[in-house]
Amino acid sequence: MMITEQGPKVIEFNCRFGDPETQVILPLLDSDLVEIFLSIIEGELELSDVRWREGAAACVVLASGGYPGPYEKNKKITGLRSARERNEDVVCFHAGTRWARDHYVTNGGRVLGVTALGKDVQAAVANAYQEVEKIKFEGMHYRRDIGFKALKRRDEKKTVPQRG
Repeated sequence: MMITEQGPKVIEFNCRFGDPETQVILPLLDSDLVEIFLSIIEGELELSDVRWREGAAACVVLASGGYPGPYEKNKKITGLRSARERNEDVVCFHAGTRWARDHYVTNGGRVLGVTALGKDVQAAVANAYQEVEKIKFEGMHYRRDIGFKALKRRDEKKTVPQRG
């Protein structure tokens, strides 16, 4: 779900831990997820202190060429190993990857979810795309407009004159 000016909106009903919808939310969770799950099992979620970090997160999905249609596998992925070392506010979630002796290769349509944190949406989006530029594999593609479209709509909304 997403909270909008018009209230909560459902993004997707089928949200799993491997989905970008989850990958962009969980890095903002400041509480222990296992403790939250245990309190749910025990029927005591209302007693849990669920805390969220300040700021925002953005996730960019890196996909294989041809996805969502037919795509090739076993393309060597470079620039991935040091992503977390370069920036602790970046997490690369593996979706369609496989370890091949000494490196990762593509093994699915949605290959990686690159999630980055920032003080606001603009910073999170910029951090995510900055990290994406360092990761390479043959046929790699990703959307370059989603986060920026949301920012543009927000900025346009702020500049609309109020009628009285």
